Amino acid sequence: MSPPDSGPTDAGERRLIEVEEAVSDRLDRLLSERLALSRTRAARLIADGRVTVNDRVTRKRYLPRAGDRIEVELPPATPTRLEPEAIPVRIRYEDEHLAVVEKPAGLVVHPAPGHPRGTLVNALLFHLGRLSDIGGDRRPGIVHRLDRDTSGLMVVAKRDEAYRGLSAGLRRREIERGYLAAAWGHLQEERFTVDRPIGRDRQHRKRMAIREDGRPAITHFKRLERWNAADLVAVRLGTGRTHQVRVHLRSVGHPVVADPVYAAGWERGFGGAGGRWAEAFGRRAGRLFLHAAKLAFSHPVTGERLSFSSSLPSPLLEAVEWARSTS
Repeated sequence: MSPPDSGPTDAGERRLIEVEEAVSDRLDRLLSERLALSRTRAARLIADGRVTVNDRVTRKRYLPRAGDRIEVELPPATPTRLEPEAIPVRIRYEDEHLAVVEKPAGLVVHPAPGHPRGTLVNALLFHLGRLSDIGGDRRPGIVHRLDRDTSGLMVVAKRDEAYRGLSAGLRRREIERGYLAAAWGHLQEERFTVDRPIGRDRQHRKRMAIREDGRPAITHFKRLERWNAADLVAVRLGTGRTHQVRVHLRSVGHPVVADPVYAAGWERGFGGAGGRWAEAFGRRAGRLFLHAAKLAFSHPVTGERLSFSSSLPSPLLEAVEWARSTS
């Protein structure tokens, strides 16, 4: 497949993709990847009739074939209507192209139904002043996300060139992302990898699940410490799916401590002294025990290798100290 031309994707021009060989992704996913757009924005362009395949409007589920000629009309970018808000966020690194920030637990990354304000995006507009528009009206600058209850490191794009480069790095798995997690029970192996596809749970639409027809998902785990009824685990992402770490740990029978979605009430299943320890540990953690602790990538403009680490925040750190002292 030929690459798209190099002009900006938000300047109100037409883009051409010529499919040279069959691809497995449907049209909206292909546009998202090739033009560094969010899936939502790609689907909107298709629904609005701004995408044609061989001069015909088609659906987002269309599977491109060899020889297809895809034309995309990209409307001019409109200034974001999101309001900057003075929400505290720690900025770990910033230049004219991008920034690395530490998201606190409990903060939603971008506006969505039910969360129109008070998000990380609103905070970033206040602290950084500008964000790339490529992610769309509600997700400017957002290259990757963290769950609301997950804390830790994120890289965000201030300019479009950085957004495209970072998005390409994610697709090529060149951005290293590591987590610290506490998992209930004791893992059978010191090191292991879970390679199981993840898709939307058919019964619970707000949850994800292991599904054979889901998207490929790979997570690498290493046990760091063994406590009374839980393990401290280092996690390295091979892919980046929604709830990936949480779903993969749940799939091996050791869900993340204090996970309200995939491990509600899990600590009560231990019984006896182990159960009492688990309930006390869960109370001390007080939140999902998942923290994005490592982030490393090559700067999309300068090529400089950047690496960051983040310590466990309170109360997770206090919970770890208690677990060590009682195990």
